[in-house]
Amino acid sequence: MAKMDDIKAEDMLRKWKIPVVKQVLAKTEQQALDAAKKIGYPVVLKVSSPDVVHKTDIGGVALDVKTEEELKKAYSGILKNVKSKIPKARITGVLVQETVSGKGIREVILGSKHDETFGPVIMFGLGGIMVEVMKDVSFRLAPVTSKDAVDMVEEIKGYPILKGVRGQKPVNFRALEDVLVKFSKMASSEKRIREMDINPLFVDSKKVVAGDIRIMV
Repeated sequence: MAKMDDIKAEDMLRKWKIPVVKQVLAKTEQQALDAAKKIGYPVVLKVSSPDVVHKTDIGGVALDVKTEEELKKAYSGILKNVKSKIPKARITGVLVQETVSGKGIREVILGSKHDETFGPVIMFGLGGIMVEVMKDVSFRLAPVTSKDAVDMVEEIKGYPILKGVRGQKPVNFRALEDVLVKFSKMASSEKRIREMDINPLFVDSKKVVAGDIRIMV
């Protein structure tokens, strides 16, 4: 399997009408500075490489970059980290992304994996490190119906977090379930896809937006 180019992966999400964070692929430090100015600080920087599957593990991500000086330092630091950990990695650039933040933001994960017998299997759970630590996920065969999407969301133990705790508003369940259905149709229709995940998928009381997409073909 090979990792799909980050921009092509973003284009595929847009094709299936799944919202994506604002981002620009910068191939130079100056392009990164221009992109950050256009998007607005703070921004997130992420290495873009077909040879890097887990960017965070090798120091390929910088969060909450607030100024031009911080961006310059983060940009060079990311390139240095990647070249140190994966010397032969092909680096296509650095993604400059908007920072999605707010008191009501919660992170979830959508995943799919092609099973040789059953075809694409869809997974849903709390995002970020929560999915790794808690293993709190639900599964269905693709494509899923709207009813399946509702059930998948309600099945996880972390469901009360999505409903809202300590004064938080519930997330926009209709928008979340709509993205889950679209994601499953994408997994079952795009025959080249063997694995993919959106992690995190940011969701609050109003919107749903993909923060990071990994597609293996």
